[in-house]
Amino acid sequence: MAKPEGVTIYGIPNCDTMKKARSWLDTHRIAHQFHDYKKSGIDPAVLTGWVKQLGWEPLVNRAGTTFRKLPDVDKSGLTADKAIALMLAQPSLIKRPVLARNRQILVGFKPEIYARIFDKPVQD
Repeated sequence: MAKPEGVTIYGIPNCDTMKKARSWLDTHRIAHQFHDYKKSGIDPAVLTGWVKQLGWEPLVNRAGTTFRKLPDVDKSGLTADKAIALMLAQPSLIKRPVLARNRQILVGFKPEIYARIFDKPVQD
């Protein structure tokens, strides 16, 4: 692995998208830390910082089972504060992966975007 660049990838280990993202990082020899929501939850200050930088909408995984199972009262009328509270209570609501590199935050995994930010060939 190359020298760490301050890269942390957040998610849960059994998520297929997480597996693809972590495999991409490994294949391209990008040192990173993995933060497992299932074991460690998410720090409120970290989550609040993401929301301040990106807004809450890109962080909430509305397509996931966890969101669909929420009571309608929790799903309706979402605000930043309500979304943060829900994501803190159930980190599986956070779209995966979230990749933090220095001050840059990426939500989701697209190989071409990872290739661009890490200056790697796109065809890999």
